[in-house]
This record gives sequence, structure tokens and C-alpha cells, in this order.
Amino acid sequence: MQQSPSSRRNSGRFVSRLTSGTLAIVMAGGRGERLKALTAKRCKPATPFGGKFRIIDFVLSNCVNSGIRQICVLTQYKAQSLIEHVNRGWGYLRGEFGEFVDVIPAQQQMGEHWYRGTADAVFQNLDYIRERRPTHVLVLAGDHVYKMDYGPMIAYHMEKGADVTVGVVEVSLDEARDFGVMTVDADKRVIRFDEKPSNPQPMPGRDDIALASMGIYIFRPKLLERLLEEDAFNPESAHDFGRNIIPACIHSRAVFAYPFQDVRTRAQSYWRDVGNVDAFYDANLELVYVSPELNLYDEIWPIWTYQVQQPPAKFVLDDGERRGIAVNSMVSGGCIISGAEVRESLLFSRVHVEERSVVERSVVLPNVHIGPDCRIRRAVIDEDSDVPEGTVIGYDPEADARRFYVTKRGVVLVTSEMLRKGGT
Repeated sequence: MQQSPSSRRNSGRFVSRLTSGTLAIVMAGGRGERLKALTAKRCKPATPFGGKFRIIDFVLSNCVNSGIRQICVLTQYKAQSLIEHVNRGWGYLRGEFGEFVDVIPAQQQMGEHWYRGTADAVFQNLDYIRERRPTHVLVLAGDHVYKMDYGPMIAYHMEKGADVTVGVVEVSLDEARDFGVMTVDADKRVIRFDEKPSNPQPMPGRDDIALASMGIYIFRPKLLERLLEEDAFNPESAHDFGRNIIPACIHSRAVFAYPFQDVRTRAQSYWRDVGNVDAFYDANLELVYVSPELNLYDEIWPIWTYQVQQPPAKFVLDDGERRGIAVNSMVSGGCIISGAEVRESLLFSRVHVEERSVVERSVVLPNVHIGPDCRIRRAVIDEDSDVPEGTVIGYDPEADARRFYVTKRGVVLVTSEMLRKGGT
């Protein structure tokens, strides 16, 4: 007997014709300016995260694990490292079986302008979508960290008879100012949509919580085509899904919100925007907890990536003040802790910490060398940095601010360029 969409959706795992016939379009062209110097040479989706991954690996893994094997990644700004990563790490899908991850740079398909917004990026690739004849188009932001089976959302979309379905999460009113905020009725139908409002509308009965868009949208292909064509020729439009496409649909189309919750417990599921340095720092450090919300050791829902082959991490020296140890930390392959102490920190691959140095509550990105006798705490050290002997970071806010970037919460962002310009 065939299951109804509702019963299949509640089963928790959903792989069927709904997902296999879906085309996922990943928006990966954002500048990520709020991450400051972390995105000086890379786009936000290409930013390292979690010890061995890139941010985009999470949405791509969600697609593959959901049974969606037709994926298009739209890029624009500082895309080279992202393109290289996707080509190296995601080239295993089999084209002869209709599986692919295509990386498409901005090509000025419609005139001489580059992508003017998220909606324009998809509009300029409508021919690509038509050629693949998908049953559904799933538009995804490529710069968020979360694990999600998209199958139940597609089933929900069909069950509701929706024209458009938007994935939503619960956020505090303060956080909501950075997102698209939705007001819904008792049936989860969207009756109002405000993009980055100064005074967000709270949920009914929840004065401190708002429903924020995850940047996930499901469309029927023909409807998406009509909406994008109408928007493309509107001179008043910013050509953005959140600002224009979704608000324009609310009164003329059936737009529903899909709450991102655990299928069994209905509790809010893990989702992080990591849109600024503090959020990036917090989300990475949460991973060193005994039982973090984001489980990277989940064999049922693995996060796939490309990584250079590295030897195991090594801890050497046990001589007085020179003892190589790491406590309550995650240390990636290729790291050498040589007579140094690492506490409550996350070290990406190929990090070398020299003798008598102490690293506390810090996130150290790949290929970083920390010299002897350094003291570092509450810091994010960017890729390829060489921290000189005796450097002190995170102890004197005024001194840090003269040399590096310091967030409002006191996290110190250090890059190789800052160090070359006199960060010592």
C-alpha cells in the first residue's frame, strides 16, 4: 500500500521521486561582508568551518543525503576557491545517471550586467532549468550551517497544495532584524513577509520570537519562470527573492511556511547563519562541547567534503614547561602540538603550535604556524597565518584593536596580512 505524503513526511527519512526529480539551485555568490577579513579573498560559502569542511559542504551534503543529485551552484564574487573546492570534492556524482553538481559563474546571459540579486541570478539561468525539466525547483542559500532532509519539506509543499513553500526557523527578535520575517496564520500560510525589518513581527503568543526565512524556497518550475520574468522587467525591483519575489506572491499565491523542526520531537533543529565573526566563532567553538547540537559524528547524515590527505595529529614533548597537550578541543589531521598547550579550541588541518605556547578558546584555520612562547585566547586565526614568537593576543583589548580586528564581544580576528603589516 502506498503511503500518503503526510505519513511519509512524518517517517523522518524521505527519498523518492519527489527528491530525485528535484533540481537544487544553490545561491553561492554572496560577498559575506559581515565576516570582515575572513572573506577578503573568498566568498562566504567557501569559508572553512568545523575543522575540515567549507560552509557550502553542509547544503551540498543535505542535497545528496536527501536524494537530490541534480545540483546547480551559482557563483559570483571571489569564487575561485569555491569552484576549486566543489570540483575536487563533489565530482564523484555520475553524469550518466543524471547526477551532477554544476558550478555556474555569472555569465551576463541577459545583457551586460552581472547578477543584480538572488532572483536575477536564477532568472539568468532559466534556460538551464528548462533543459533539465525538474518536477520541483529547490532554491537554497549556500552560506548556512545545518543538517536537513529536504524530502519532508517537498512532501509538505505538495500536501498543502502550495505554490511556494519557505523554510523557516525561530529566532529572537534581536536576531530577526537580519532576516526575512514571516507572519503566518493557523494553517502556516504566510500572510506577511518583511525583509530585515527594524521592528520584527513576533509569533502569535511568543512575544520574544519571530519566524525567520532560512533562504530555502520550493517552486513549481513553470510558476518560478513566470514570477522571475515578471520581476526581471520591473524597474522598481531589487530582483531578490526575499525582498521582491516572496512578498509579491503572498496575496495572489498560496505561500506556506515550513517550520524546520525535528520530525519526531518538533523541537527547533540546529541552524546557524554564521554571518558575522562572533557567530562564526561561536558556531565553531560549540563543536568542542561534549554533546554539541551539531553532531559531526553522525553516520546516518554525514557531511561530505574534499580535503588534502594528511597524517594524524601529533602531540610531542613532555619535559617540564614543554608538554604537548590538547584538552576539550578538536584537532585536525596534519597538526603538530609541539610542547604547547591547547584548551577549548578548534584547530583545522596543518596547524603547528610551538613550545611553551598556550592557545585557549580559539579557532585556528588551516595551515597556521604559531611560534614559541605565544599566548592566544578568544581569537580566530585565518588561514596561512604565521604568528611570530612571543605574540600575545586576547589579553589587552586596546593593543589588539591597534593590530587586528576586534568584535563587539571581544573576539580577535587575525589574518596573515594583519600580521605582515605589524601585528606583532
